[in-house]
Amino acid sequence: MTQPAQNKGILVTGVIGEDVHIIGIRVVEHAMREAGFKVISLGAQVSQEEFIKAAVETNADAILVSSLCGHAGILVEGMRERCREAGLNDILLYLGGQLVIGEQPWEETEKFFKNLGFDRVYPPDVQLTKVIEDLEQDIRKRRASCGIKER
Repeated sequence: MTQPAQNKGILVTGVIGEDVHIIGIRVVEHAMREAGFKVISLGAQVSQEEFIKAAVETNADAILVSSLCGHAGILVEGMRERCREAGLNDILLYLGGQLVIGEQPWEETEKFFKNLGFDRVYPPDVQLTKVIEDLEQDIRKRRASCGIKER
């Protein structure tokens, strides 16, 4: 495994709430490291407060939240507001996994979580190349709008 030449961004990752489904986020973390991102992995059963504290402490570009239990709506409610309260006004919030229980059109699920303040929302079968492309694009835009130079 080769080390990335450049830090494309700092990502805080983990599985929210009482959810113990860790395999998916581990695959995501590996792909992000290979793509040149610095990953701060919090593991499973992570609270909103733990995500936010880690993002503040590391000056993260994005928080990537995983949830496979189907209760993401309850677990992530208010997260954008808590980020703002902590001074993370421009942090990117990504959410992915099995977010709801039962069959629901993806467009409705995505809209629901974007209305909660998430910048990107992904189904369980998303291609990681898509997430990487989105992160690269969103972090470039974020840094440009905030006047942040490359790290």
